[in-house]
Amino acid sequence: MKNVIIIFLFLIIGFTTTAQEKENKPLRIIAIGAHPDDCDFKFGGTAALFSEMGHKVKFLTLTNGDAGHQNMGGGVLGNRRRKEANKAGKILGVEYEVLDNHDGELLPSLEVRNQVIRKIREWNADIVLGLRPNDYHPDHRNAGIIVQDAAYLVIVPNVAPDTPALKKNPVFFYMNDNFQKPYPFSRDVAVVIDKVMNKKIQALAAHESQMFEWGPWTNGVKTETIPENSEERLEWLNNKYNGRREFNQTELNAIKTWYPSLDISGVKNAEFFELCEYGYQPKKEELAQLFPMLNRKNN
Repeated sequence: MKNVIIIFLFLIIGFTTTAQEKENKPLRIIAIGAHPDDCDFKFGGTAALFSEMGHKVKFLTLTNGDAGHQNMGGGVLGNRRRKEANKAGKILGVEYEVLDNHDGELLPSLEVRNQVIRKIREWNADIVLGLRPNDYHPDHRNAGIIVQDAAYLVIVPNVAPDTPALKKNPVFFYMNDNFQKPYPFSRDVAVVIDKVMNKKIQALAAHESQMFEWGPWTNGVKTETIPENSEERLEWLNNKYNGRREFNQTELNAIKTWYPSLDISGVKNAEFFELCEYGYQPKKEELAQLFPMLNRKNN
């Protein structure tokens, strides 16, 4: 009888330990953009929160950004943008990988699809974030299609068989955009990022070629008006992005849903995510587990 009790206790302890390990196991998240800085803009704050909580985050860029500049291009620009991306990744606490597909030439080809399938599998992702396939930039649209096309195939062993298929399908999300056709972005999850907004600004500033050269130039801003001092540049970006846009009613409703105890009148910055119809379909309580920063008491 005594031996039976001991075995029973061991079983209970083992079950409890397994449950705790499962609960405490870090999530693995991969965000996939078309160009270096895409993920930083749309997911940088949430990525920093994930990283601070001990979860593993990777940014994957499907092109090397070698066309995005008014005065340089090709390998020189591609190498520069890769270095900028690596610097931004260190600031946010994420791994950053830039593929060598050419900027402005991204197509939803079988080759690139298999690249993405392999990267999602190698990362053993629980969450995959991508772009919606409706956007002003063809690279963004095609990056969205590629991720969608990979959503089911990551669990199919005979597709890209050189990389073992995932045993479970990740949850796929779209990162925020403001395009209205064919339908507006659905803000299924909202994450307040005020706590890490300074870190996001610093990561954006690491993409110097885009934030202080190419971006202003495409918007008609004279580059000579952009500050040269690094501290002044941070202040310039902070004034440009930190709480500079009022939330619309749909965004406010999403924040209220996920932060019912928070006075949202003081919220300045948030990131939003739409659940993709492809991949694993979580229930609302599972969404809260996938975004553990939403479970904190100050919500």
